[in-house]
Amino acid sequence: MLARFAALCLLWLLSAMAWGSTPAITTQEGAAPRIGVVTMQPGEIFFERFGHDAIVVVDPATGEATSYNFGYFDMEEPGFAGRFAQGDMQYYLVALPLEQDLAYYREVGRGVSVQWLDLPHEQARNLANALAERAKPENARYPYDYFTNNCSTQVRDSLDTAMGGALKSQLVGRSRGNTFRSEAVRLASPAPWMWLGFDLGLGPYADTPMSRWEEAYVPMRLADSLREAKNSEGRPLVQSEQELVPHRIAPEPAEVPRRWLPWLGMGLLLATAIVLGARRHLRVVAGFALPLWLLCGIAGLVMLFLWGFSEHRAGWANRNLLLLNPLCLLLLPGAISVLRRRTPAAWFSWLTLVVAGCALLAWFLHWLPLALQYNQSWVALLLPLHLALAYVFRPKHLSS
Repeated sequence: MLARFAALCLLWLLSAMAWGSTPAITTQEGAAPRIGVVTMQPGEIFFERFGHDAIVVVDPATGEATSYNFGYFDMEEPGFAGRFAQGDMQYYLVALPLEQDLAYYREVGRGVSVQWLDLPHEQARNLANALAERAKPENARYPYDYFTNNCSTQVRDSLDTAMGGALKSQLVGRSRGNTFRSEAVRLASPAPWMWLGFDLGLGPYADTPMSRWEEAYVPMRLADSLREAKNSEGRPLVQSEQELVPHRIAPEPAEVPRRWLPWLGMGLLLATAIVLGARRHLRVVAGFALPLWLLCGIAGLVMLFLWGFSEHRAGWANRNLLLLNPLCLLLLPGAISVLRRRTPAAWFSWLTLVVAGCALLAWFLHWLPLALQYNQSWVALLLPLHLALAYVFRPKHLSS
């Protein structure tokens, strides 16, 4: 992966040098560049799970196809890791020959298709010139946001600007009911750890139904919307579609209804096992509680960081903090004491009640007329566990 990244950095530098001295496309009256949107299917590496896209411009004079790709970043920049954690990332627009851009996708088997657009000549020329200007090194950077300002929304916004706002006006008032969470969880599902991170780490912001305009943060959704859109003169925007690279790996995950009842069943089953097992095997229950509380506490600290110390807006006000509570870290000494056949401090039992009460509050908040957070599954799984642990570690039981 590092070798590929180094190659991409070199490619960016060479492209920047070339485009820094190359004038924008200027054509004779009546001739205009051909414009297409290239959509790349999801890959198997975690940062490729959401697919990708770019704008291709074909020069009418030479026939050369240039790919304008908004998906480049430089991990060698000073402080990159810290800015990444804080949500303060910078991405780049890079202009490179289309065939060169497609080489990697052929190698790894990711399908690529292009939608050739029917733009009026003046709009096509303006778009080509604007992209050439933006690809210059001094203009190429933009502040990246995963949901609202990513590689795909840059493609969307560039098209809309060239069309005089005609694309946004067709998409902003329509919705399929998808949310940032539903799309992120669906596309991340082949990587369980990535799916888990999105579903636990996103707050209420991610559960507002998106318009088709916002949904375009996913390249494949943007391609779907372009198929239905009209150009500024009322004709279908997509003139034709063409497969450039066949897709040879697993397809994009399908939409699957989310159900919380199985999670409740698992939570109740584990809670019952905890209560029954504690009668004779309290140390076994403590052995179960120890890693559970450790994971809950660490996850809670991460959520606190996202909310209080980062620009990751989608992670703010996350009610999963009531389920994955940082206070769980304070319960670890008590669990260790039980494992050593010692009586924990008196406050240990009371703190288990506080943790259980916070989890109960998460369930209560879900039914209030507040901003919805879709965390029913986690409430159904974790609330019974916290209640059961608070019950078995009550003072009377510990002293017996």
